[in-house]
Amino acid sequence: MTTAIGVVMTEHIVAGRLEDQRLTGNLLRYPADDAELDALSAIPSGELLEILAEQIATLAGSSQQPLDAIGVAVPGVVRHGIVEDAPNLTQLKGMRLAQELAGVLESHGIRAPVHIANDADAIAAGVAATHGQLNKLTRVWTIGNGIGYGRWPYIEGVWEGGHVTVTLDPKERFCGCGGVGHLEGIMGYRAMRLRFLDMEPEEVFAQAKQGDARCREFVDLWHRALAAATASFIHLAGPGKFYFTGHNVGFLDLQLLRSHIESMVKMSPLQSFSLEVLPPDDKTALLGAGVSAVRALTW
Repeated sequence: MTTAIGVVMTEHIVAGRLEDQRLTGNLLRYPADDAELDALSAIPSGELLEILAEQIATLAGSSQQPLDAIGVAVPGVVRHGIVEDAPNLTQLKGMRLAQELAGVLESHGIRAPVHIANDADAIAAGVAATHGQLNKLTRVWTIGNGIGYGRWPYIEGVWEGGHVTVTLDPKERFCGCGGVGHLEGIMGYRAMRLRFLDMEPEEVFAQAKQGDARCREFVDLWHRALAAATASFIHLAGPGKFYFTGHNVGFLDLQLLRSHIESMVKMSPLQSFSLEVLPPDDKTALLGAGVSAVRALTW
C-alpha cells in the first residue's frame, strides 16, 4: 500500500491523507472560514511553511503507516521544487519550496520526499485519477482569483495558460503579473474587480442576464477570451476533452463558450473537442497532488 499526503495552497490551504490513491479520513483546512477567499496573500512565507508543516504532521500522526511521499500544489511557475514565480501568492516567488518544507518537516520528525506541483496540474492529475485515465491526456482550466491551465500526464514546461495573450488591446492591463492582453487579466476575479470598480463580478454577470449592455459586452469578452486560449491549445496539442472547474466556474456558459470555439477552430481534424464543467472540489486537487507525488518517485 502506498501512503501519501496531499496539500493544496491557493486561496486557502487544504490537506488530506491518501492510501492507494484514495483519500481517507478528514481533510484539514486553513483558514477554517470558507468565506475568507484571499486570506493567504498577506501571510509571510515562513509562516506559510509552518502552517503546511503542522497540517502534514497532524495527518502523518493519524496513522502508523509510514509516508511514501508528500505532494504540495501551489499556483505559479513551478519547476524542480522551486516556485519561480507566483503572481497570486507573491511571497512564494523564488522559494525552494520542496527543500525548505522538507527542512521544516524534519524538525517535526517527518522524513519523506516532497514533490511540488502547479495547482492546476494537480487538478488535472486528480481528474485523470478519478476517471481512471492516468494514461490519457487530461486538460483542465481552473477559474478563480487567477486562471490556471492544468495538464496530465506531466511533461516539462511552464504551462502558464492563464497568461496566454488573447488580445492585442494595449488597455488590457489588469493581469496580476503586469502583462498586457492576458487571459487572466480578463477572466481573473481580482482583474474583474479592478475593471468594474462600481460592481462585484457576481453583479456584472447578474446584470448581463438582465440585459445591461456594458455587462453583456464584457461577459461575451470573458467567454471569447477563454475560447481563444482553448482554441490555441487545440491547435497546438489537438482536440479531446477540456474540463472547467474552480471557485468561479459558475460564471461559465458552456453553450456560449462552445459557439466561440467553433468560430475559431475550423480544421476538421481538430473539431472533435468536448467540454465539461466540474463543480469545484478540494478533494480532486488533493488527490492529484498526492498522485503526482507518488508518480514522481519513479521519474
